[in-house]
Amino acid sequence: MFGRRDGIKGPAPQRPQSQGRRGKRSGVVAALLAASATFSLFLIALLAWGWSVYYAPGPSARQGDSTIVTLPSGSGVSAIAARLKSAGVIRSTDMFKAAATLTGADRRLRAGEYRVPNKASLRALLALLTDGRVVRHFVTIPEGWSSAQAVDILNKEAVLTGAVETVPAEGSLWPETYEVARGETRASVVLRMQRAMTENLARLWASRSPMTVVTSPEEAVILASIVEKETGLAAERPRVAAVFSNRIRIGMRLESDPTIVYGITKGRPLGRGIRQSELQADTGYNTYLIDGLPPTPIANPGADAIRAVLNPPRSTDLFFVADGTGGHAFASNYEQHQLNVLRWREIERRKAGLPPGATPPAAPGTLAPGTAPETSAPAPAPITGQAVITMQAPGAVTPARALRPAQPATAPR
Repeated sequence: MFGRRDGIKGPAPQRPQSQGRRGKRSGVVAALLAASATFSLFLIALLAWGWSVYYAPGPSARQGDSTIVTLPSGSGVSAIAARLKSAGVIRSTDMFKAAATLTGADRRLRAGEYRVPNKASLRALLALLTDGRVVRHFVTIPEGWSSAQAVDILNKEAVLTGAVETVPAEGSLWPETYEVARGETRASVVLRMQRAMTENLARLWASRSPMTVVTSPEEAVILASIVEKETGLAAERPRVAAVFSNRIRIGMRLESDPTIVYGITKGRPLGRGIRQSELQADTGYNTYLIDGLPPTPIANPGADAIRAVLNPPRSTDLFFVADGTGGHAFASNYEQHQLNVLRWREIERRKAGLPPGATPPAAPGTLAPGTAPETSAPAPAPITGQAVITMQAPGAVTPARALRPAQPATAPR
């Protein structure tokens, strides 16, 4: 009744189940914490490595201090990465794609031509491609240059491709600075220039004044091309246009030296003075011999020259000659013009270092300014690039011709 004392033990007491579960849970948590710590360390190491790669210098340029890479429009991240790897500006396409994806740059990459600096990091490269800092190429066709010279300019632009099979019609190109893309064809640039001429000429023609003597946009371009070649000063174009407009009104020939040159070279520089034989040669463009306008423009005029022809100022001027300052002296009668010619000859004499009264030298076979043909021994080459002949008195050089009915020089058409 007091229990057993024979040493035989009864059943072992059992631990509550809640204590076992707590032990297991503690072990799992410890394991998870350990794994998490390991993963965190791994992730930190990975991020540190990725960060260092992202900011680390990229590959050296294969040539020079930069590499040109062109990314076509519509390219995906994989195609862009492959092109960059091929160009040698990244080491790994996977790293580029990862960096682009993680930074969100993959949605903002822009097509175009890029100049990637030597050893550009992934960060710098992505900034370049997302900012769209593309290489820009420009081609400038100056006012007053011929179509043949414009083709020469296009042929020298290395980023363009293809050939211009035929020199564009004279006066069909709009002088301007055009942005071009690497790989664009020269023929397509010519088409852009011609479209620009058509559009701008239509706009200018619509604003013409009753004072203009031209009767069509085509005539406007022809006369404007002569104005463009006669003066390089923008402020003088209206006055030069007025001189030629007045001459057309009263039936005087234009007598423009650049038309002689164009008849000889078809738009190339002559490189010397005009010869007596060339003054007398009927090329179809020589306005010392033909009445009215030449058959085509002699250059590609710009907006100011066309505007001057379409809106000439009221003026009685019929003559002009170089004044030694880069501009011209104008006169409404031949007597005043002759005085201006004498002043110009004196300026040339001083430039040549000749004594008072001496005639400035002219190249063999050329005409000295405002003088009759030389018959003496050949003289040295011209000392200036100015025209070697001047506007003549009516009938002085060219055969007599029937004039149009005279109209006041200031009267509107």
